[in-house]
Amino acid sequence: MKFIVRIMLLCCISAYAFAGECPALLNHQFKTLQGSSIDLCKYSDNPILVVNTASKCGFTPQFEKLEGISSKYKDRGLLVIGFPSNDFRQELQSNAEIGSFCILTYGVKFPMVSKGSVTGSTANPFFKQLIAATGEQPTWNFHKYVISPGARSVHSFSTETEPDDPAIMQLILPNLK
Repeated sequence: MKFIVRIMLLCCISAYAFAGECPALLNHQFKTLQGSSIDLCKYSDNPILVVNTASKCGFTPQFEKLEGISSKYKDRGLLVIGFPSNDFRQELQSNAEIGSFCILTYGVKFPMVSKGSVTGSTANPFFKQLIAATGEQPTWNFHKYVISPGARSVHSFSTETEPDDPAIMQLILPNLK
């Protein structure tokens, strides 16, 4: 009898550990522009919209739609997260400048991480994984990736695709709570 109880206990512990496991793609932590931390593992059961951004780009007005989507769906589980980058020579110098610009110009409240690289050999490890998963790296600012809950799938969208495009929304909406 004790043997059966031990096996049952071991199975329960194993199932619990497996259920709480973070997908490798989301096993990343970042500092935000405001200095706090964000752990993507905390969002592993949620859809995530990832965008590389720049403050001085012709596509910068997409911040309005990104903020609109975030504010409309964040309470239902959507994480919109921005990754400022100067890879295309259109980002402000400091994290403080970027943060002020995003808040004052577009009212951005969704998380924006510290400035870093999103392309090539200097891309941050998270973007390297996104590129490997989709076969597509950003070729300009405001490239988007949609990650399904559990990181079961990753879809890539070009700069020209608006954040509220039906192709993006059809991946997000069915996964909201």
